[in-house]
Amino acid sequence: MTLLPETDRTTDHRRLLPMVGHTKAGRSPVTCHLRCGDACAQPVPNQTEGPTFRDVVEQTMSRRSVLRGMGATAAVAAIGGAGTALAPPAAAGTRPVGGAAHGTPRTSLSFIAIAPVTSTVDELTVPSGWRWDPIIRWGDPVLKGAPQFDPANQSSRAQAAQFGYNNDYLDIIVTDRRGTKALLVCNHEYTNENIMFPPGIDASEQARIAWAAHGMSVVELRRRHRGERWTYVPGARLNRRITLDTPFAVDGPAAGSPLLRTKADPTGRTVRGTMNNCAGGTTPWGSVLSGEENFNQYFKASGSTPRETRYGLSATQDSRNWRAVDPRWDATTADYANEPNRFGWIVEVDPYDPTAAPVKHTAMGRFKHEGANVIINRDGRVVAYMGDDERFDYVYRFVSKERYLPGPGSRRRKHNLKLLSQGDLSVARFTGDGLDDGVSDGSGEWIPLTRDGRSMVPGFSLEEVLVFTRLAADAVQPTKMDRPEDVQPNLANGRIYIACTNNTDRGEVGKEGPTEPNPRAANKDGHVVELIPARGDHTSTGFTWNLLLVCGDPKSAGTYFGGYTGEVSPISCPDNLAFDSRGQLWISTDGAPSTLGTNDGLFHVTLEGRDRGRVQQFLSVPTGAETCGPVVHDRDGSVFVAVQHPGEDGSWSAQKSLFPDYVTPGTTPDRGDFAGPRPSVVQATRARRR
Repeated sequence: MTLLPETDRTTDHRRLLPMVGHTKAGRSPVTCHLRCGDACAQPVPNQTEGPTFRDVVEQTMSRRSVLRGMGATAAVAAIGGAGTALAPPAAAGTRPVGGAAHGTPRTSLSFIAIAPVTSTVDELTVPSGWRWDPIIRWGDPVLKGAPQFDPANQSSRAQAAQFGYNNDYLDIIVTDRRGTKALLVCNHEYTNENIMFPPGIDASEQARIAWAAHGMSVVELRRRHRGERWTYVPGARLNRRITLDTPFAVDGPAAGSPLLRTKADPTGRTVRGTMNNCAGGTTPWGSVLSGEENFNQYFKASGSTPRETRYGLSATQDSRNWRAVDPRWDATTADYANEPNRFGWIVEVDPYDPTAAPVKHTAMGRFKHEGANVIINRDGRVVAYMGDDERFDYVYRFVSKERYLPGPGSRRRKHNLKLLSQGDLSVARFTGDGLDDGVSDGSGEWIPLTRDGRSMVPGFSLEEVLVFTRLAADAVQPTKMDRPEDVQPNLANGRIYIACTNNTDRGEVGKEGPTEPNPRAANKDGHVVELIPARGDHTSTGFTWNLLLVCGDPKSAGTYFGGYTGEVSPISCPDNLAFDSRGQLWISTDGAPSTLGTNDGLFHVTLEGRDRGRVQQFLSVPTGAETCGPVVHDRDGSVFVAVQHPGEDGSWSAQKSLFPDYVTPGTTPDRGDFAGPRPSVVQATRARRR
């Protein structure tokens, strides 16, 4: 059953709207303000004197310039002097990705790469021969008895039973052998009250609706046959909404700490809600991890202590003024001074048990988590990799104390659901050049922050390391990175891939310049680092690394595509990462409109052979939107993305997007009616499938 129209959506139907302005960080002003509290306009929280490697950098950049010059010459020859980096589908350079560019196919999902789509196009664009359809949109009923979406008459009770706003992390977990049942699990990162609410709505109710629109959703999916499109099932048994009012259990060494206690929770063991949930991951035991990211913007704080300023807390961040509705958002009071400490964690949700309390794992540290992704080490321990999405912040690793128990059975699953409660936390330091040129790799080490239930940082207790992880990491001088977002282990090759989205502050006067793993002074386009654990052991203290991609327009100096010198799609601001069944990399982007003048999209990257580093664009999202949570079921012929904040710069009365159509295509809404964008989860499938 579905509540969504079955209209065919192809690349032909496009609306043209004016381009919106963007900040230097690569997002629209509204996006920056609502998602992260204008973090890029605030002072950099990390003011420490971290390690720099200037002598090695100079040599690295010199060698990279020579190699890049050779690559650029080859690329121009391949393109034949074309004016664009990627020709339209009918021209040269549009072989199917699954075709034999140099021997064997790199993925089982063949498609013809699309040309870049200008950032004025308010449409989702897919390859020729493909179509897209929404699975679920903001406001669609999720729980049993939930009302139909009525944007002019919203209520907190209705929203708590409906799909939330601004979907980010996404997974489609197939739950039966026939491939006809699945669970959709999705984060809801933040809200845009400007677009969501009609004029005159009560401020208190508006805040409570926004709380209900945050969090996560679990939704059952159905289809008749494998390979067909999914539809969602309203009111299904496993459907769940997790909001800013949902009780969360706190576990791990900091559970019950005085640093987590408030007037409402004097035990420090139960937190009300989760928010600003960005990326995440699905574990081998079937739970879903979600990262709490820019939580600081919701609180009013004094901003007068290092513990507050290092996390971006200040007296000017609470633009939503939620403290007028609930005192827990006012951290200037003694009663709720610790409330911000209760956010910024990795949370774990069991999608198969809608009655189980979600868990906040203190053993994994507190910072602006993009997400967490796990791999089972050869000794059975679980290793989780994490990025702190802030300029000049760090990459982290967690290694569980206990070992994973494979196989079915409730006892084994109960054991596995506790694996992230105890373990060792460390932070990465990179050295060496890391240029992927076949000559040398960079090296690095994991610096311990906790080990065997003890603090490894002088002057910090175990609880302080976990609650104020950024400050503890500063003390051991790891490498400052360019906004490390998704950090994903590749189960096919055992390597780790780190998406560094951008950092235009690097190299400014008084700030750190280029380093080996962050090679550009004004890094507006971002890059991807490939990390290789020593001897294939994810618990080892050592690793090697290289630069897989240095993103941007391939015609521009400084870009680098894994050594591949043929035609590639322009790519900027890598954000979320995913892998297909053959271990090939897929990248979704966030910021291309301001750097390349094109909409954000989803890109395929070959990881081995002569095509290593070849980038090809699969889809493009509408104007103003970000591509989130890619899921690639290549053997099933399906690709899924969460389209976040389409038309972000609009308002109730002056919309900048109609994605996906709330009104009938080709018509206009009545005066005063809502016709705004609805953040949505969409699927791309072969057009021939009905």
